[in-house]
Amino acid sequence: MKFLESRCFWTVLIVAALAVVPAARGLWLDLPSSGAKCVSEELHDNVVVLGDYYAFIGEDYDVNSTVNPTVSVKVTSPYGNNLYHQEKLSHGQFAFTTTESGNYLACFSVDSDHGGKKVSVGIEWKTGIAAKDWDSVARKEKIEGLELELKKLEDNVEAIHQNLNYLINREAEMREVSETTNARVAWYSLMSLGVCIFVSVFQLWFLRRYFQKKKLI
Repeated sequence: MKFLESRCFWTVLIVAALAVVPAARGLWLDLPSSGAKCVSEELHDNVVVLGDYYAFIGEDYDVNSTVNPTVSVKVTSPYGNNLYHQEKLSHGQFAFTTTESGNYLACFSVDSDHGGKKVSVGIEWKTGIAAKDWDSVARKEKIEGLELELKKLEDNVEAIHQNLNYLINREAEMREVSETTNARVAWYSLMSLGVCIFVSVFQLWFLRRYFQKKKLI
């Protein structure tokens, strides 16, 4: 029974690790006429991040168009450090390696009014293995075909291992916080109970003296 529980635990952990293995994802954002709209990604440290964004009006993006809107872009770390900041661009890229664990935020805002037309931003966000330039790796290490695929698998295994360690550390931190919180709640409950008992005893003593003064008892 314990073996099955242990096996289930590691299965769930590996699935979770696979779910957070650095990858690529693309999305569209419809920007408000004022203010900014942000996307966030939770990452651990020492992860390569590559972002490619482009602004457009309507449903289609034309790289040769002269009417593509411009946007301001700001990328910040979990502790508020400015990693990338550009203004009045219709297309751009940002790249960095994470040094902190937590939510990394990318915020986009429209630079000027476009006659009430909807301004959208397409974002391709790559992290970890997906952000790696495998063509450059293949040329540099002179590998191709099956050997290149094995190299990719090796890096994926390493990424899974790193994410497993990250999840285990996060679980340990959360358990420690939970235990500390439970201990504080227990002490608070005992203190509250002590105060209630003290107040009850004081009320009984006060009422007894009051009734004795009034010669009711």
